[in-house]
Amino acid sequence: MNTADAIVIGAGHNGLVCAFYLARAGSKVTVLERRAVVGGAAVTEEFHPGFRNSVASYTVSLLNPRIIRDMDLAGHGLRVVERKLQNFLPLNDREYLEVGGDRTQESVAKFSARDARMLAPYGARLGEIADILRDLMLQTPPNVREGGWGAALPELFRAAAQAKPFAGLGMAARRDLLALFAQSAGDYLDGWFESAPIKAAFGFDGVVGNYASPYTPGSGYVLLHHVLGEVNGKKGAWGHAIGGMGAITQAMAKACGERGVAIRTEAPVREVIVENGRAVGVATESGEIFRAPVVASNLNPKLLFRKLVDPGVLPRDFRERIEHYRCGSGTFRMNVALSELPRFTCKPETGDHLTAGIIIAPSLDYMDRAYTSARANGWSTEPIVEVLIPSTLDDSLAPPGQHVASLFCQQVAPELSGGRSWDDHRDEVADLMIETVDRVAPGFKASVLGRQALTPLDLERVFGLVSGDIMHGALSLDQLYSARPVLGHGNYRAPIPGLYMCGAGTHPGGGVSGAPGHNAAHEILKDRRRRR
Repeated sequence: MNTADAIVIGAGHNGLVCAFYLARAGSKVTVLERRAVVGGAAVTEEFHPGFRNSVASYTVSLLNPRIIRDMDLAGHGLRVVERKLQNFLPLNDREYLEVGGDRTQESVAKFSARDARMLAPYGARLGEIADILRDLMLQTPPNVREGGWGAALPELFRAAAQAKPFAGLGMAARRDLLALFAQSAGDYLDGWFESAPIKAAFGFDGVVGNYASPYTPGSGYVLLHHVLGEVNGKKGAWGHAIGGMGAITQAMAKACGERGVAIRTEAPVREVIVENGRAVGVATESGEIFRAPVVASNLNPKLLFRKLVDPGVLPRDFRERIEHYRCGSGTFRMNVALSELPRFTCKPETGDHLTAGIIIAPSLDYMDRAYTSARANGWSTEPIVEVLIPSTLDDSLAPPGQHVASLFCQQVAPELSGGRSWDDHRDEVADLMIETVDRVAPGFKASVLGRQALTPLDLERVFGLVSGDIMHGALSLDQLYSARPVLGHGNYRAPIPGLYMCGAGTHPGGGVSGAPGHNAAHEILKDRRRRR
């Protein structure tokens, strides 16, 4: 029998962060990982001979600076570089939009002088709100609890403390904050801008990992969620980890190793052991037993409570809420080996635009039609595709003169209707995604040397992303903050004493941030101090 002070299920980035903070506080920690490699969805793997890429998560922004410092990720080999241009949108055979630094205003002015003037106040307003929300990412939300004043009062104090910074917002910013949480991204952007290209550039953030139209209420918050990050101190920027996303989790694993964390790969957990109403350990599929007074799960809550926990030990209402916890981000993920860089009809030369997130979705209306088409057919006939070519910034990923591309494709249905399986349509949809890029960059299809296509079903099988949900649950108002994953358990504690949640299905949600792991560890340590 194996014993520890804490067991972490899953060596994804949040699991590793949680393990690090527990070990730093003196706990003996064991991490159990189902796959043969640590990192969860943040991994770099060879997908075609000689070509490596970040096969699932693919870009850096939300990784929290405090976690980077505390774990000394730079000292463990992590280096992140900023894109030379943030976004590039090919609009037609002649026109394009560039977003990034000083180029944004000049590029937007080609379509609307008014919109170019609105960029600064829009950025300032979003930045003002984002600064406050950034600070909340490493704080445990107030927990809604049953009971009298004795139980409620500490949470009321927590809520008051976390609400205090919002009092400093002017009325206009408060109104925008409400709009971003309640409105659609499209409605919010329509209130600021008049031209389609800049609304598409900003509106794309409202559908990233979100199976929805940009005009779906609540997509405004998804837009906001994606501007909360930073790269090397530059707020709102996006970057690339040299060596791919696996460089992040490999650095985290080294930091954990220095603190004595034991990481076991190829050790899938079969069940959480509950005795006398308390989690006391786990059993693996091979029959090994690991015992500890603390079990922290980095899994999607739906996967944890439906697969690893006996439903009989869960409160009935909690179990029903987990059944209805909404997952499914409409994502079809591809990695492509290229013989050469793509040449876009609207800008055929090479340049900084090839380091950007290349968004093939010229308008909010295009995105709306893509979602409607996916709802009707299972996948959009004109999908949204973001192309990233990390080898333009990192020559370690491909042979000399050749390149790798990440294709983040939307919209596709998380589950196909009519008894259809994604296994039967993977290649058909992959062909469609390649052809979508080829329409704006002729010759792209011919340059493909090899490809890896991951349907929502593949993302669930390989990485445990339920229904392919890269966020571990929809970022909707009823699944955020104190209500993530379920109201009454927004403080990282499961209904079973000793069992905690440390994954992206808790506050502040998805993205490679490490914040859920950080926050969960601090709550576990609080409980340890109370027990002592």
